[in-house]
Amino acid sequence: MITIDGSEGEGGGQIVRNACALSLITGEPFRITNVRGNRSKPGLMRQHVTAVEAASVIGNAECQGLSVGSSELIFSPGRVVPGEYHFAVGTAGSTGLVLQTILMPLVLADAPSRVVLEGGTHNMLAPPFEFIERTFLPIINRMGPMVSAKLIRHGFYPRGGGRIEVEITPAALNSIDCMDRGEQLGVAGQAVFTGLPFDIAERMLNRARLDLASWPEDAFAIRELPVDQGPGVILLLEARYANVTEVVSGFGQLGVPAERLAKTSAARMKGYIESTAFAGPYLADQVILPFVLASGGAFTTVKPSQHMLTAIDIARRFTGKTVRLERQDGGRHLVIMR
Repeated sequence: MITIDGSEGEGGGQIVRNACALSLITGEPFRITNVRGNRSKPGLMRQHVTAVEAASVIGNAECQGLSVGSSELIFSPGRVVPGEYHFAVGTAGSTGLVLQTILMPLVLADAPSRVVLEGGTHNMLAPPFEFIERTFLPIINRMGPMVSAKLIRHGFYPRGGGRIEVEITPAALNSIDCMDRGEQLGVAGQAVFTGLPFDIAERMLNRARLDLASWPEDAFAIRELPVDQGPGVILLLEARYANVTEVVSGFGQLGVPAERLAKTSAARMKGYIESTAFAGPYLADQVILPFVLASGGAFTTVKPSQHMLTAIDIARRFTGKTVRLERQDGGRHLVIMR
């Protein structure tokens, strides 16, 4: 049994999610102590419990310590069974992070699956649905499987209530190289809001427009959702390239001026555009699992985050594969799987 100290590395829920996915694929049981030991509220939260429950259901696993607040988890995997599944977080906890837990096991299964997830689709502690759909899943589909995701209903923090539907056609993961993003095809900025004054979204978008002055005027838009899908507001900044799309988001937060959120998001997008790396920090974190499971491949990224380094460490413990990091000119880093 693999033993993991959950306070090491980034010390959050990613350790739990990646360990569950890799356990189902490799057949290796694991034990995590000090679950989410680096967080202000350590232990399992509702979304982590749902993620482990989902992994247990699709993989016929036995689990000990699975409750909100638990600081120790023991997971013994069974056989992954593809099919139709429906999981509800019950809060605004991220549906995308639950999907991250079960996607790779179902991608490598022997038949298609359909997964419905209910909970948060847009909250500040996870990539929004648009990132999953436009940035992450296209990379998975280039590797062989076919995965499509549809947003049925937005679920903003703290209310939740969102719904996404995912169709998975499995296949072996082929190794690919993602070195350059290719030519830029377009940019877009959108403020999406519901149940809040219009001027909040307007001020957010105006600040982004000011900081991204080189973007065309018609690249910016405001979208209002039905009031029962909120309240909430998010700024989505998108840069499309021939080989990858980067999505940067800024979530509305109580007490934080809209302009400040937009300024931070625009600075992150400008930093990515000015670099030459293929993957931004969030994409680099999420593609570690599929690249390691493909037994090869490489990609370039910006400065490695603690999340990415932790994902590499967990993957190494379950698979024995090595991942090499090489710093390149211009602050770019090469990540090589072997």
